[in-house]
Amino acid sequence: QSQFVESGGGLVQPGESLRLSCVASRFSLNLLAVAWFRQAPGKEQEEIACVESSGQGATYAASVQGRFTVSRDSAKNTVYLQMNNLTPDDAGIYRCAAERSFLALGACPVRAFGTWGQGTQVSVST
Repeated sequence: QSQFVESGGGLVQPGESLRLSCVASRFSLNLLAVAWFRQAPGKEQEEIACVESSGQGATYAASVQGRFTVSRDSAKNTVYLQMNNLTPDDAGIYRCAAERSFLALGACPVRAFGTWGQGTQVSVST
């Protein structure tokens, strides 16, 4: 069974940074685009970043543009989300999701997602 496991969440103060990781097992990310999602308390889940299979192209939500950077390491079958200058509005559960492999394009935005991670909690507070 394919798995996608996030890590790196935690409690930080405003202005600090975190790097989230999402490691895939039992399937390869090489040809798949991957997106990061965030769900803040009481709000709907939103897509905040997406990285294409090549790693060369990425898209970001306006709320994180310029502060967050998504990247990937094919050798480690891992996708990262570097989050800088965090604010309380960035708090929430962060999940990664891989493009569905069937008819995958490897491009953002992703048309259909396949494997999802379970999520990691990010808290930002003084």
